[in-house]
Amino acid sequence: MGDHVTEIVIFTLLFVLVSGMGFVAARWRAPKDMEHLDEWGLGGRSFGGWITWFLVGGDLYTAYTFVAVPALIFGAGAAGFFAVPYTIVIYPLFFLILIRLWSVSHRHGFVTPADFVRTRFDSPTLALLIAITGIVATMPYIALQLIGIEAVLKTMGVTGDSMLARHAPIIIAFAILAAYTYQSGLRAPALIAFVKDTLIYIVILVAVIYLPYKLGGWGSIFDAAEAKFTASPNPNDGITLNANNQLQYITLALGSALALFLYPHSITGVLASKNRNVIKRNMSALPAYSFLLGLLALLGYAAIASGVKPITDPATGKVDSNTVVPLLFDMQFPAWFAGVAFAAIGIGALVPAAIMSIAAANLFTRNIYKEYLKRDATHAQEARVSKITSLVVKVGAVACIVFLDPQFSIDLQLIGGIIILQTAPAVALGLFTRWLHRGGLIAGWVVGMGLSMWMLWQIPNAATGKAHFGGSAFPLSDFGFDSKRTIYVGFITVIVNLLVAALVTLILRATKTPDGVDGTTQDDYFADEGDPRIDKDVAATVDHKSST
Repeated sequence: MGDHVTEIVIFTLLFVLVSGMGFVAARWRAPKDMEHLDEWGLGGRSFGGWITWFLVGGDLYTAYTFVAVPALIFGAGAAGFFAVPYTIVIYPLFFLILIRLWSVSHRHGFVTPADFVRTRFDSPTLALLIAITGIVATMPYIALQLIGIEAVLKTMGVTGDSMLARHAPIIIAFAILAAYTYQSGLRAPALIAFVKDTLIYIVILVAVIYLPYKLGGWGSIFDAAEAKFTASPNPNDGITLNANNQLQYITLALGSALALFLYPHSITGVLASKNRNVIKRNMSALPAYSFLLGLLALLGYAAIASGVKPITDPATGKVDSNTVVPLLFDMQFPAWFAGVAFAAIGIGALVPAAIMSIAAANLFTRNIYKEYLKRDATHAQEARVSKITSLVVKVGAVACIVFLDPQFSIDLQLIGGIIILQTAPAVALGLFTRWLHRGGLIAGWVVGMGLSMWMLWQIPNAATGKAHFGGSAFPLSDFGFDSKRTIYVGFITVIVNLLVAALVTLILRATKTPDGVDGTTQDDYFADEGDPRIDKDVAATVDHKSST
């Protein structure tokens, strides 16, 4: 640890700084009363362009992304670049979808996607399924933010032999996160996101200029990567794709793009915007983060050229590939700048973890607690339950890392997008049409989720020795094809979900099965800031906000 004193000091100082900002955020743009879910969970629905830019960017580009994408490229090569095109494809796809969701949510005071589904399809059962799906898909995602922090702590030597010594720093970090999220709600990650994204941009831009200079240029870096993958026994490894992994690459990129803005935390950041134009501008400008991600991905090749050897966990004996980027920074940067880089990764875990826990808590509060446990819950009671639930969610995330093999959590992250994709017919298509019957949507969800679990059960992971749930690439040979190609599970299952939903819809409509009452109107999907038709509770919140 003595060799890393400078790094630890700088990391600690920056971590303390943003923690202080998290507590101060309760008084930033604050209303007279935070005891309202619109205020605590959505920041008063008042964030403008710049705040939304940093909030959504900090929400989508997580600490795990910053360590995992280069680590995947370090290990497999070009296949890891799937994260770059999918974050480009997503913004045009959701440009029109998100402004419609914002409008109808603003008009009716919806806080979660399940709120919208409940009103649109008049089905508490479907809304419950959407809520549970969102919570299940989000929980391991929160836990995975710890992986980024843990990789940095391992690199700095802040580890121990016992379970408590290994995980004490993470427990302390998330206890602080839980405290200021409880107090400040969404305002905390919104304010911290400014620091997080600024640090990330500085670190990556310096890295892509400084590292090639030290390592002999990008030509030398690519030559080193080519030499490694040529010697690899895995035929799918390489700096270019081959015939066996192209289909997986395409379907994974497209499926991940469709899933990204279905996650509850992504929607929470969007619903906090103050008007439709803020969302339009951000959907147009956020691809700049994809440029950053592309530069970041190249660090995987730089790590190869630098001779990085991932740390082996002495407790488990397993190689932790997530330490690749922190080790690269530790080897090549001066100690003071390595400390800044480590802080950028660590702080990068706090913003998405806070938003994810808030989103999961809102789902529980609005679509389980209020729907099934206390229908007459007041706004103050909703806010209080959501605050407590956000603490429980964080404790669960820490427990995943402390008591489970972290690799198991990583496997769960691989299927998180598959799980959340099953909400696409109800949430995304539901914003444009109500043709699909609520019974058909429920049937589609059941079949799609069931097929997803069956396919994932069949996938082993040779690297970890797991026989099941070892990844998201399903061999076409298991469908009877004479092929070595694989395909992203979510791409198949969401199509099956849609087909089942459409077929059951035809049957139910032919039998004249009641379809409930649509609680929205066509004009709701075009409502904007200041619209006189806004729900009275929402209007009161907005008026209250503007007067403070």
